Amino acid sequence: MSSDQESTTHFGYQTVPTGQKAKKVAEVFHSVAARYDLMNDLMSMGVHRLWKRYTIEMAGVRTGQKVLDIAGGTGDLARAFSKRVGPTGNVILSDINASMLGVGRDKLIDAGLSQNLEFVQANAECLPFADNSFDLVTIAFGLRNVTDKDSALRSMFRVLKPGGRLLVLEFSKPVIEPLSKVYDAYSFSILPALGQLITQDAESYRYLAESIRMHPDQETLKGMMDSAGFERTDYHNLTGGIVALHRGFKL
Repeated sequence: MSSDQESTTHFGYQTVPTGQKAKKVAEVFHSVAARYDLMNDLMSMGVHRLWKRYTIEMAGVRTGQKVLDIAGGTGDLARAFSKRVGPTGNVILSDINASMLGVGRDKLIDAGLSQNLEFVQANAECLPFADNSFDLVTIAFGLRNVTDKDSALRSMFRVLKPGGRLLVLEFSKPVIEPLSKVYDAYSFSILPALGQLITQDAESYRYLAESIRMHPDQETLKGMMDSAGFERTDYHNLTGGIVALHRGFKL
């Protein structure tokens, strides 16, 4: 394909060549990695911990199982899964961004949880794992940053074992109109200012707000999971739909 015909995609509200999105997303997370956890607490007022706790409970992980946490960032889910699968299980924390993966690895090793954990830099669109490898695959607040979400969902389906489940925790579309208006005002005014104050990087948090608005809504993402091969797909709105947890099974 010639350069003037190169496909494009969205990076927040910008239109960029498809091949450049991953690099731009990487720059965002390299910029914010060191204070990622602090910003999560501040911008969600700590509620992200409740969203993740709900995801962990919905995962149904048991001793001895194998878990892949994609876009696992600083390791909040991987830490909980490591404790639940025990010494006979295995958890792989993966992230496409080396800075985020490094922060997560250091945090979990410092917590003494490296015995059943592995750390793999990987692209969700082409996961470097064998077919039918995992009992559970999770991706929390990462799918909206993936360039080709359909390819990523097919890749997740491929590496799941029959009977395994995928959980996608992601910002979504508020289902209460007054909440939606307040959320928009917060996202586009307060969030970039907070990013500037804490990380000296307002633009990365402006991208965060824009990327949330460009992400598929609840029903659209459910349909994408169906198309990737998942069955018994459903979703649960959290905090009025600001976040949704999607679930699908490989039967």
